[in-house]
Amino acid sequence: MMENIGPLLKHWPYSQDNTIRKIIDEDGTEKIQVRVDQGAFQGILQMELDGRPDGHKPHRSLFVLDYFQSKRDKYIESNGKEEGFELKKAHCRELFDESHQIYERYVFLLQIQDYDRVIQDTERNMDLFRFVNRYAKTEKDRLNLEKWWPYVLRINAIARVMITTQNEDYASGIAIIRDVLEQIEALEKVDAEEFHMEKERSIQALNELLEELEQKRPLTETERLKKELLMAIESEDFERAAELRDRIHQTEQSD
Repeated sequence: MMENIGPLLKHWPYSQDNTIRKIIDEDGTEKIQVRVDQGAFQGILQMELDGRPDGHKPHRSLFVLDYFQSKRDKYIESNGKEEGFELKKAHCRELFDESHQIYERYVFLLQIQDYDRVIQDTERNMDLFRFVNRYAKTEKDRLNLEKWWPYVLRINAIARVMITTQNEDYASGIAIIRDVLEQIEALEKVDAEEFHMEKERSIQALNELLEELEQKRPLTETERLKKELLMAIESEDFERAAELRDRIHQTEQSD
């Protein structure tokens, strides 16, 4: 067993443009590594790509969330209702820790453009947010993760949009952004600085992405004709403008 990681660090010198990579271990399992440079401290962080980032299986489950969801289901099966099922403080701490681990992973996954896994991780965190908000015993624990909704919705949307744009399906990407903007605007207000900051950032970032997609999206026939009409009017080619108006009318009628 090699204990000195010096050769690994030498083989992968720190560069701001190359801090994250995927590797395959001796068992053929993919992992993500992050190169760290904090002055005198040099290192490599490693995360699992599937399951929990730390590779643990708490309570013999793949995720803490899975374990408590199973406990909830068994409670309902025994009692015929969910009323009375609660997450105590210690339970919530486990879930908060898992949520933070998943957040740290999908931030890195987004940088290496592993969009499918970003979607998977953000959806898992959203499920965890809902679960804690529904079952945590104390109000403080119930509300603890609510401030992060704008952020997780934004990252989930960006990953889904990137997949659509890879397929040049700009219309679907635009629809995703508009839908998520509505969701963020409709979020119940949370009395936390992070909520307001992330809501503002998320709306701005998604609007910028929306504008970018609108520019890349191919024009429809009607849009193309209207653009030509404006050019004809500006150049005072009124005969051409009249012809274009007729064609626009015909196109809109056929639609």
